[in-house]
Amino acid sequence: MMKKKSISASKASLVFFLCQMISALDVPLDSKLLEELSQPPTITQQSPKDYIVDPRENIVIQCEAKGKPPPSFSWTRNGTHFDIDKDEQVTMKPNSGTLVINIMNGGKAEAYEGVYQCTARNERGAAISNNIVIRPSRSPLWTKEKLEPNQVREGDSLVLHCRPPVGLPPPIIFWMDNAFQRLPQSERVSQGLNGDLYFSNVQPEDTREDYICYARFNHTQTIQQKQPISVKVFSTKPVTERPPILLTPTGTTSNKVELRGNVLLLECIAAGLPTPVIRWIKEGGELPANRTFFENFKKTLKIIDVSEADSGNYKCIARNILGSTHHVISVTVKAAPYWITAPRNLVLSPGEDGTLICRANGNPKPSISWLANGVPIAIAPEDPSRKVDGDTIIFSAVQERSSAVYQCNASNEYGYLLANAFVNVLAEPPRILTPANKLYQVILDSPALIDCAYFGSPKPEIEWFKGVKGSILRGNEYVFHDNGTLEIPVAQKDSTGTYTCVARNELGKIQNEVQLEVKDPTMIIKQPEYKVIQRYGHVSFECIIKHDSTLIPTVIWLKDNDELPDDERFLVGKDNLTIMNVTDKDDGTYTCIVNTTLDSVSASAVLTVVAAPPTPAIIYARPNPPFDLELTGQLERSIELSWIPGDENNSPITSFVIEYEDGLHEPGVWHYQTEVPGSQTTVQLKLSPYVNYSFRVIAVNEIGRSQPSEPSEQYLTKSANPDENPSNVQGIGSEPDNLVITWESLKGFQSNGPGLQYKVSWRQKDVDDEWTSVVVANVSKYIVSGTPTFVPYEIKVQALNDLGYAPEPSEVIGHSGEDLPMVAPGNVQVHVINSTLAKVHWDPVPLKSVRGHLQGYKVYYWKVQSLSRRSKRHIEKKILTFRGNKTFGMLPGLEPYSSYKLNVRVVNGKGEGPASPDKVFKTPEGVPSSPSFLKITNPTLDSLTLEWGSPTHPNGVLISYILKFQPINNTHELGPLVEIRIPANESSLILKNLNYSTRYKFYFNAQTSVGSGSQITEEAVTIMDEAMASRQVDIATQGWFIGLMCAVALLILILLIVCFIRRNKGGKYPVKEKEDAHADPEIQPMKEDDGTFGEYSDAEDHKPLKKGSRTPSDRTVKKEDSDDSLVDYGEGVNGQFNEDGSFIGQYSGKKEKEPAEGNESSEAPSPVNAMNSFV
Repeated sequence: MMKKKSISASKASLVFFLCQMISALDVPLDSKLLEELSQPPTITQQSPKDYIVDPRENIVIQCEAKGKPPPSFSWTRNGTHFDIDKDEQVTMKPNSGTLVINIMNGGKAEAYEGVYQCTARNERGAAISNNIVIRPSRSPLWTKEKLEPNQVREGDSLVLHCRPPVGLPPPIIFWMDNAFQRLPQSERVSQGLNGDLYFSNVQPEDTREDYICYARFNHTQTIQQKQPISVKVFSTKPVTERPPILLTPTGTTSNKVELRGNVLLLECIAAGLPTPVIRWIKEGGELPANRTFFENFKKTLKIIDVSEADSGNYKCIARNILGSTHHVISVTVKAAPYWITAPRNLVLSPGEDGTLICRANGNPKPSISWLANGVPIAIAPEDPSRKVDGDTIIFSAVQERSSAVYQCNASNEYGYLLANAFVNVLAEPPRILTPANKLYQVILDSPALIDCAYFGSPKPEIEWFKGVKGSILRGNEYVFHDNGTLEIPVAQKDSTGTYTCVARNELGKIQNEVQLEVKDPTMIIKQPEYKVIQRYGHVSFECIIKHDSTLIPTVIWLKDNDELPDDERFLVGKDNLTIMNVTDKDDGTYTCIVNTTLDSVSASAVLTVVAAPPTPAIIYARPNPPFDLELTGQLERSIELSWIPGDENNSPITSFVIEYEDGLHEPGVWHYQTEVPGSQTTVQLKLSPYVNYSFRVIAVNEIGRSQPSEPSEQYLTKSANPDENPSNVQGIGSEPDNLVITWESLKGFQSNGPGLQYKVSWRQKDVDDEWTSVVVANVSKYIVSGTPTFVPYEIKVQALNDLGYAPEPSEVIGHSGEDLPMVAPGNVQVHVINSTLAKVHWDPVPLKSVRGHLQGYKVYYWKVQSLSRRSKRHIEKKILTFRGNKTFGMLPGLEPYSSYKLNVRVVNGKGEGPASPDKVFKTPEGVPSSPSFLKITNPTLDSLTLEWGSPTHPNGVLISYILKFQPINNTHELGPLVEIRIPANESSLILKNLNYSTRYKFYFNAQTSVGSGSQITEEAVTIMDEAMASRQVDIATQGWFIGLMCAVALLILILLIVCFIRRNKGGKYPVKEKEDAHADPEIQPMKEDDGTFGEYSDAEDHKPLKKGSRTPSDRTVKKEDSDDSLVDYGEGVNGQFNEDGSFIGQYSGKKEKEPAEGNESSEAPSPVNAMNSFV
């Protein structure tokens, strides 16, 4: 926290000063700590600004606040003190400011209309609520009027006026007939925004006498009905087609004003024959994507969450085959005040500085006014530490008497915002809230988070030490969080020990010790293996584990991701699972899961069960079907069935399955009734009413099921009331204004009698309302229309038949239809953790504005530009979804040193809500990638030229390049390493004073202020000294050398001729096969397919195989034979390559191809060159 500073008159200096003072103390939500600290009042709950109440119920005006000491409450009404003690109808809840006005015991709601404001006060200040305007809802009756029948010619247009009574709030309008069914609407017939029913052209089928307009008043849960309107359409032949004309709006232009954040609704309804089609455009622009919707058959244009950018001219065009017409609506978007920066509570220590900032925007621009403890600041008691500068209050060198609650009011003609923010001056020594000697345990190589929750005023500084007398912890291996937590990203064994957290401020110092233990990970060292086992055998799966000695593991076995069957054949041992007497049902995947308190591992294996080999002596088969079924002891709800078993076919019968057929409801369909042990041949069966029963029996043994027996005689039970009600009753809206009630219909036999129907009942939950019911048949769905958006309903569905009702059904809770969320998440904050990772926070949206089931939040983020290149690129938005009511998330995979934007949206079952304002954040620098290339050219006797390209991803500002190089001798030994630092703006370098005919290896990388990036390597060779080369060439021309080469060639030629003769000679004698069979071991290598020599074959191709090539003793290498020379190992300058390079690549040990360095000659290598490769 900064000490007091002088304030410059310059605006720039003022802004900088405010930014420096904006931080303040955060008070942890520790109950014990909060009980000890004094705190000014804070309003925690209040009624809405515009509060419409039900005139039949008590009026509850909420005002809840917290503070230390607990605040007292008072109220004003219409700007003057409201003495609740003088009004016996008004009470205030204990320990609360909430008013309860008793209307149900004689009070009149109209008498309490007005503007109310609550004040919560304690010794440290006073907070005030919004102005709460109380108005009772009104649902007046329809005025009586005489309605004349409408007689219309076929093809003409028609408007049926609704003109509902003016209510508070306005009613919801819908048209129905006498049977309470919604009138069908289409492109030709539709309801306008004002409630009128428009016909673009009438048809004979529009003739009816029950066009009824209904007005539903939600607050009082009442529906008013207009008198039925009669329409009679008379036909004239032929029907004249007409071009479009607009029924609404009239004229060619109109104006519309809408407030920012609201839903803009524009309507065009046209008459004409054929029915016109409506199209919408925005003049000079595009309709906003993702916020534009077309309703009422495209007659209504709906734009949600409008902003000032949506102002402009919107044109609707009505067209049919005879022409078109249009209307232009000029839309102006105004804005009630909205926060840019709302004032936030300040917790300061004596002598510190701080600011309260209140910034709001709107159209027109709102005015800002300040209050102190509910009193305009101009007449409030003076405070020398306080200075007001427009939308900012600056505090300098505060004292404890400076504690107060300040109110900021931002208002324009469309509304106002009121925010309370307290200044609480505290002097508190440091406190550590984390328990002493707390033990943290983590697994090796996983992150470790060690807490040090603290508080103090002034804000303490936190330091960490390892051990009681260890040095302060610093470095990249630790992450220090603002809340005091120490993070070890990758915990190692040596991380175990005592860690000390020290918190200090000018009022004192305190420390706390905690313990960290790093445990070995749990591993499965012997995993279960795939098994194939014969039926009736036994099998065992092993699962041998290794774990930390201080952790207690638990081993769980699963079959197909579910619990093991409850069967004594499954034996679970310490390290294995054994299955005895395996059957086909045991086929599947078995998983061993090992859990400790810190980690979990698993391994799986598949068991395949195959049939045992057949035994000729015994033939196992399915049993024969039972026979001679008999029904006895017939009662209304039970009967006894008996049978005689068939042959079991060498496999004992284990059970009998009884099935039944309902010949009355589902003839020919057999259902499962029950199953009894194989030793039982009679069973008492429970029956249902109104079912014509037939039974059959199936025998089961280990091999399988028998064929069904012949059916028994039929037995018809008497009718009765239904025993049960439909199941799976649900209420889910398909549209924002309906409730779709569904259920699973009863089966035929469940009806218990003829005339099955369903009584569907519903009422809105938490509203004192009567049940609404309807009786339906042959359906499993009913749609309730005209409901409020996403409100809970109590629902029940009861079965009945001609004999009566089923028992009273249980109630379920459903919801009417969802609509898109109305509000964007607020207070979006981004905390950049490192160059590739950021954390985003946001405030949850009010559940009421979600208008549906909250599914989560979506974060849209994208890279705007790289800060190092300043060049924009194609924007690729990324989306992260966070389920549930989560208010933070991590953004991985960011690019270093880049500018990003993000916004957050709430998601419900209907879709996404509006986006929060884009939040801009920047990632810090990182280390660069390797240079894009490194080329070495222009070799001379003592120099090489290096050229390179800058890194593809600099990830920051390059400060230099680092070049390291060292010589390599013929045995691959590396010489001394030389390092050169090169300015970042260079792209080439000439290295001088190098040794001739020497290979060098180069290592090259770039640097930013963060560190060095990955390096790129290359090798190159300087040119050979010409004098030495000439001396080597002279050796090759010496007579003795030429003679030696000729002698060697002659000896090889003689050897080849001898081999050729002996080979052909051996094939001419008839005893060749015997010689081959009894050949002397010394002669065996000469056989054709032995391959010992390998140079020749009997085929046309007599080329020598490279596998058998040899180098002459004088180290002279022919071109054909040089593939196996040391040149191929990367030693020589003039090495020759195989055609595919495979041999060289196998032995050279290089990982990357050497660049061409101009050293290779197009001539065949001379013996001198071969010798050079050995030097």
